[in-house]
Amino acid sequence: MSLLVVGTVAFDAIETPFGKTDKILGGAATYISLAASYFTKNINLVSVVGGDFPAEHIEMLKKHHVNTDGLQILKDQKTFFWAGKYHNDMNSRDTITTELNVLESFNPVVPDAYQDCEFLMLGNLVPKVQQQVILQLKKRPKLIVLDTMNFWMDIAMPDLLENIAMVDVLTINDGEARQLSGEYSLVKAAQKILAMGPKYLIIKKGEHGALLFDKTQVFFAPALPLEDVFDPTGAGDSFAGGFIGYLAETKDISFENMKRAIIFGSATASFCVEKFGTENLVGLTAEQVDSRFQQFIDLVQFDIALA
Repeated sequence: MSLLVVGTVAFDAIETPFGKTDKILGGAATYISLAASYFTKNINLVSVVGGDFPAEHIEMLKKHHVNTDGLQILKDQKTFFWAGKYHNDMNSRDTITTELNVLESFNPVVPDAYQDCEFLMLGNLVPKVQQQVILQLKKRPKLIVLDTMNFWMDIAMPDLLENIAMVDVLTINDGEARQLSGEYSLVKAAQKILAMGPKYLIIKKGEHGALLFDKTQVFFAPALPLEDVFDPTGAGDSFAGGFIGYLAETKDISFENMKRAIIFGSATASFCVEKFGTENLVGLTAEQVDSRFQQFIDLVQFDIALA
């Protein structure tokens, strides 16, 4: 059994108050796959790139146990490219350039060898493309997780609502939760969104952690306080990768285990933001990963006696 990851493999050019980059490796599926690789070793990728995509990036993904048989390479086209500039607070950004390129006509194909997937992670993409993947699967996965963003709420809400009704877990940020639900209170927003179909909702709050909801329970996990935050671009996708990777490895989709998965996702995201792009997610050692998880345990663990 395996984890199927669907999303963008792309180029980014990023500017933050701490520096800027030329074109570097990015894309939701890239961050998700790399983050998940620290938990599970059977990752199948569905995405598309152009003929300008370097072979060494594909080899790096393979070294991280990512099967790239589902990565379409359109040799006469260019890879999706996004450029953005972050404001001083690192929570808001301006998009400088978006070049869809291969994504304009992306028709995802799930190879036969991927049909046994037990876990499906749908990274941020056009809702219709996400839905195409679900409908191609001959057997419903044990767990389907969907990530999306406010842009699709603005221009493709009917399609997005169809997808939300088809999945088990929805991951969005706090602003998107408010937009989707029409509620300012995140508790009320969660109740409305869960009524749309998913069993679980994760609301990401950036440097302020993440919330996990089902219809009767809520769990909060803090973000790890970091000395250096250079680039938050892939943080949400790295979080999703750590989350789904842990669940795929443990094969336990209970609320209690999802709480643990939230912590592992948060820890993985904390690596991502310390350098630009995917740089800090490549080649981490087991010792580095274990040490970071221990920091999270120390952060949230305490003893208290109730009178």
